Amino acid sequence: MKVTLKDGSVKEYGEAKSVYDIALDISEGLARAACAGEIDGAVADLRTVVEDDCALNILTFQDEKGKAAYRHTVSHVLAEAVKRLYPEAKLAIGPSIDTGFYYDFDMPPLTREDLDKIEAEMKKIIKEGARLEKFTLPREEAVKFMEDRQEPYKVELIRDLPEDAVISFYRQGEFVDLCAGPHLMSTRPIKAFKLISSSGAYWRGSEKNKMLTRIYGTAFTKKEELNEYLEYLENIKKRDHNKLGRDMELFTTVDVIGQGLPLLMPKGAKIIQTLQRWIEDEEERRGYMRTKTPLMAKKDLYEISDHWNHYKEGMFVLGDESDPESEVFALRPMTCPFQYYVYKASQKSYRDLPCRYGETSTLFRNEDSGEMHGLTRVRQFTISEGHLIVTPEQVEEEFAGCLDLARYCLKTLGIEEDVTYRFSKWDPNNKDKYLGDAAQWEKTQDRMREILIHLGVEFTEEEGEAAFYGPKLDIQIKNVYGKEDTIITIQLDFALAERFDMYYVDKDGEKKRPFIIHRTSMGCYERTLATLIEKYEGLFPTWLCPEQVRVLPISEKYHAYAKKVDAELKANNILSTVDERSEKIGYKIREARLDKVPYMLVVGQKEEEENKVSVRSRFNGDEGEKNLESFIDDICKEIRTKEIRKINVSNQ
Repeated sequence: MKVTLKDGSVKEYGEAKSVYDIALDISEGLARAACAGEIDGAVADLRTVVEDDCALNILTFQDEKGKAAYRHTVSHVLAEAVKRLYPEAKLAIGPSIDTGFYYDFDMPPLTREDLDKIEAEMKKIIKEGARLEKFTLPREEAVKFMEDRQEPYKVELIRDLPEDAVISFYRQGEFVDLCAGPHLMSTRPIKAFKLISSSGAYWRGSEKNKMLTRIYGTAFTKKEELNEYLEYLENIKKRDHNKLGRDMELFTTVDVIGQGLPLLMPKGAKIIQTLQRWIEDEEERRGYMRTKTPLMAKKDLYEISDHWNHYKEGMFVLGDESDPESEVFALRPMTCPFQYYVYKASQKSYRDLPCRYGETSTLFRNEDSGEMHGLTRVRQFTISEGHLIVTPEQVEEEFAGCLDLARYCLKTLGIEEDVTYRFSKWDPNNKDKYLGDAAQWEKTQDRMREILIHLGVEFTEEEGEAAFYGPKLDIQIKNVYGKEDTIITIQLDFALAERFDMYYVDKDGEKKRPFIIHRTSMGCYERTLATLIEKYEGLFPTWLCPEQVRVLPISEKYHAYAKKVDAELKANNILSTVDERSEKIGYKIREARLDKVPYMLVVGQKEEEENKVSVRSRFNGDEGEKNLESFIDDICKEIRTKEIRKINVSNQ
């Protein structure tokens, strides 16, 4: 038997050997570091016996797949500790993830003190150094085995497997878990771990199922690496928009108003207003016509669009459907059907196309309570929504225009380099989710793929993420915790024009069906604000700041001059305030820095006599004296060009 190693060298053996034994034969150090193997490109457990010629790679913690095996073993240690301390807890699932691992349990919620107690028990288990032993059972024996151990979630998972499946388990001491592996040989190599948090999670991710308790953790082979990661977590917590946005008084939430219904406070509302005015003006320059449509409609509208069949669970329905005398309405989850009737209000010819409609739309979606977070996922939100009705020949040019607008917005906001592009397709194995037939879907997806390639977009493809009426390009961005959300979307719709009997009169005098492009230019304003809070840690570019300048008189004698400076700033549309408090100037400067104001203008006797201001900024600290007129010219240019100045953090 010839085993080709990663470096190209070949080991020959006269008998079958496990992956671990081959690692041990190479070196004891490699065997100690081994977490899993890779046989001909497929991940394998260290216990896997190699019997034939193959290419073998020994995976350590330095390899992503080895790291996953290491952390998955720690998740089993967590499960064993929970079962020791809380025997009534029921096991669900416990995979490794990019940042560590988690395990779901059917048990009451946990406190930080509970997690600390579980950690202590995990350390005892690791010290015991139990070996992990793999064994298999036929499906029905596996079901009985887990029924006897009173683990209903494991029984459900086993019953979902084929009848002829052979089920694998791992035993460590008295603890046994249903698992495909791979795992470490024992618990002893585990050196550094931490339980990070606990939260609720629905069984199998469905709100129709029971809410379980999920414990998140992470693990490393070195204490130093763990400490670095924990420090990193503390730093990103400071950037979390859900905390920072509240600390900055940009938004808040109130229980009696409801989850997912944030209140934008004056500062946050000002940023949204600035974004909205910018987007609406930019869309108008690009040929969009503004509409304003109702926030709700009768269910009849959504039945035509088929949202009633495909999206009703995500809508807020008003009225009693069981009463034939009752009119049933729903708050709108999207604007497209409304804008279609704007289009249909008059007959259109090919000369009227492309027809570009834009609307700043307030939408309502009945998001699951477990999914909502700060401003990124809410039940009421505002979106820069648009629909383009185009001829088939105009599809690529108009799609390119939508993408150009999206990229312009991303670049202006300074987040262009932070996004990825996902081509979201239908799931041919779940056709009931979609309008149209396979031929329509494949034709439209092929067309969209061609456009993306022609436009030079680097993208991934994902089945099952399309809208029910057509494929889409999702522009994705990650929050500080690494969770990915869609920030902008461009969708190609082949189905709804027919359902709404939309047409245009072509050159030959015949009625033709248009294509529809659904798009957002900047996406959801609330989610964009959350992204910007985390991107800039609250230190927004000047043009976006709700307070751009704070005038700081050094004493009450100079209040009149401070107000004069403030008036001239406001006359130039600069967002300014005056700090008239009877505090020392050093205190006022520190307060302005904490409030993340980009410019502070200190004024006293000399400044008043010379019509100047002493400028302090978060960019360069003390910038010295400037003529007021010169300062106004500089900041107006910065705001007008939407410049993103490099911030000198040491000046904060």
